[in-house]
Amino acid sequence: MVGRSAVAAGCPAKALVRVERRDDGVAVVTLDHPKVNALSQELLNELGDVVAALADDLPGAVVITGGDRLFAAGADVTQFSAERAAEIAGTFHRVLDAVAAFPRATIAAISGYALGGGCELAMACDFRLASEKAVFGQPEILLGIIPGGGGTQRLPRLVGVSRAKELIFSGRQVKADEALAIGLADRVVAPDELHDAALAWAAELAAGPVQAIALAKAAIDGATTEQQAFTDVFQTEDATIGVQSFLEHGPGKATFTGR
Repeated sequence: MVGRSAVAAGCPAKALVRVERRDDGVAVVTLDHPKVNALSQELLNELGDVVAALADDLPGAVVITGGDRLFAAGADVTQFSAERAAEIAGTFHRVLDAVAAFPRATIAAISGYALGGGCELAMACDFRLASEKAVFGQPEILLGIIPGGGGTQRLPRLVGVSRAKELIFSGRQVKADEALAIGLADRVVAPDELHDAALAWAAELAAGPVQAIALAKAAIDGATTEQQAFTDVFQTEDATIGVQSFLEHGPGKATFTGR
């Protein structure tokens, strides 16, 4: 599955975003833009296309990764200019907002650097699973600019307003243990366990009542009201299965269908 920049003049070009759809319902989205997975406009447009394609044929859960060495070291600074600022911010917000609104659970599997736009992409996911070698940060202030892909909004929601200001105003980088302590990372694992741990977590979510997860996510994120989501969830097959299983067998015994 490739995005718009993967084909030029009828000649296939190397995709910057790769997708693997697994039998357990998990889709793995891998950023592949050597050497540092810079989030160029081309990569972001491909990622947006991938997210749209997955939304048309929903998996059970999604893992977004940058591979074994790093997640993404930030935006492609070579594309920065006053003339392109609105375009760059617009692309970041369009794509990362689509990631955030994706109607399935999303996990960022972070190995190495997740800086600037890379940190913003990780924060757009529902969960952040970090390698012990992961490093987070919003270093834009060191360039005399500010985060432009949602960092000023998503970071304070995760770590609190005062701490977010400290991190953004200083550009300070945060290692995995501190990220876990302040709520920027949800789990930390050894580097050689990251891939398998992400797949296992995603598979667990994909085997659950994914319609209920989608409605809970929409309510938590303010896309709908809790009252409406609670009403809607009872129209799903999984709600019928889950309630009946609870009454007959107790909690945690239901096998859900995803419908």
